Amino acid sequence: MNTAPMIRGFRQIAFLTVISRVFGLVRDMAYAHFFGRGVLMDIWTIAFMIPNLSRRIFGEGAASSSLIPVYSEELKKHPERSADLARTAATVIFVILAGVVVLGELGLWWYFKSHTLIPETRLKLSLIAVMLPYACLICTVAVLGGVLNAHRHFAMPAAASIVLNIFIIGSMCVGGWLFKLPNETLVFVMAVGILLAGVTQMLMQMVPLSRYGVVLRPAWKVRTEAFKKIMILMGPMILGLTVTQLNTLTDILIANGLSGSEERGAFFMWFGSRVNYPVWAGSVSSLYFSQRLYQFPLGVLGISLATAIFPVLSAAAADKDDALLSKTILKGFQMALFVALPATAGLILVARPLTAVLFQHGQFAAKDTAEVQWVLIFYAVGLSGYFLQQLITRAFYSVKDSKWPARTAMIAVAVNITMNLLLIWPLGVKGLALATALCSYLQVIILWLVLRKKFNLSISVKNRLIFVKSLIGTVVMSIFGAICLFALSKLSQSRFFESLRLVVLVVVCAGVYALAGRLLGNEMLGLLIKGRKDAKIQ
Repeated sequence: MNTAPMIRGFRQIAFLTVISRVFGLVRDMAYAHFFGRGVLMDIWTIAFMIPNLSRRIFGEGAASSSLIPVYSEELKKHPERSADLARTAATVIFVILAGVVVLGELGLWWYFKSHTLIPETRLKLSLIAVMLPYACLICTVAVLGGVLNAHRHFAMPAAASIVLNIFIIGSMCVGGWLFKLPNETLVFVMAVGILLAGVTQMLMQMVPLSRYGVVLRPAWKVRTEAFKKIMILMGPMILGLTVTQLNTLTDILIANGLSGSEERGAFFMWFGSRVNYPVWAGSVSSLYFSQRLYQFPLGVLGISLATAIFPVLSAAAADKDDALLSKTILKGFQMALFVALPATAGLILVARPLTAVLFQHGQFAAKDTAEVQWVLIFYAVGLSGYFLQQLITRAFYSVKDSKWPARTAMIAVAVNITMNLLLIWPLGVKGLALATALCSYLQVIILWLVLRKKFNLSISVKNRLIFVKSLIGTVVMSIFGAICLFALSKLSQSRFFESLRLVVLVVVCAGVYALAGRLLGNEMLGLLIKGRKDAKIQ
């Protein structure tokens, strides 16, 4: 099978994801400028976490992943029913989430009325109440995007996140710079902007859907076998695909629960003994900013690759072509490691200049850069694991097996919570990042052992050689990058020289890795960068 369509899909998604992530970095730079790494930024991070988590769970996972294999099968066997299946899935998800939102709003209203709240908690819950409807909108958008992906249309679903970032940035510019609103008011303007983004994202998906005969209108054909399959798959998929998001959510909740309200030295009483908090105010913000940076390459490369390869896997599974399915999985692993290994090493090398260039201005000081830098390094350790996790779970979902990813996800989350509570005391907030990084490899190892047996996968000498070439290229790149970083370390810590350091490091590392790939004859270089049209899954 020619890999050109898959590569084109990957490139298209990656290109639009780069644009989205760039806008996301601009948004985070605005966060740092207006809020710094303080209490208000912690409040916004927690408040936005609920609707944003629904975007990550559904927009980057469960809704589309449960729909695509079933919808692809329906397109092949009963194309006349496929449009009704898409409409029913979108309607049911919208109705269910609308009900959840109504219950959530009523619960928040009751809590406001029955409790005396400190100002910080009142602000946090008020923001959640405003943004909660976004969860309903974005989950429906994810279903519609899954239908488009099944038709190999990747552009509009990938562009949806760009809209969200544009609306948030626009809200901050209008409220913060144009009207000079106080930050406590500005966050509500941003919350309204997020709701408007959700409506726009939904309208964006409806236009291309009509080209494939899916005119969106309410439908409720929930008794069909195809729809039942989607619902059966979705629950375990939510857990299996979003384990990284759940682990990072756990990091934030534990940091929020174990951080003092003062700077270093805050304490609490435990059975009559005075115990210092392991982390302090601003730790949630440290996690947020570092997560945004490590998720940039994960979204641009890892999730884009998994999204592009998933319809190919699902089509092979629908055709019961086990040979093609196995070859596609192994090719996906080769491609994932080719980009994940240098991304892991590169992010560790550029952690400080990247953090300083993007965030160190306004309320974000040099001490904040030092803190976020180390949290980012510990998260980056797990980057290769995050990449493989996205791919390997979709391999299971392509054959409608959602149980194994869910089982391993529960193990990974349980281990992550345990490691969080152990590592936060000696390492502080950095321990939370390290625990999440290590757990990503735990899930991948377990799933790989099952996958190898399930699909009778055998790693050929050629496959091993490609991995070794990618690893050697990464080691060579890291050595040159470290030498370059040491040579530039004598320069001033000013913004200009931090920017210079970052640019030089990125150019040197990318150039050395590409050159090493060429000299070693790594075929992944030609496949992903040159885009050879004759490349086939072998």
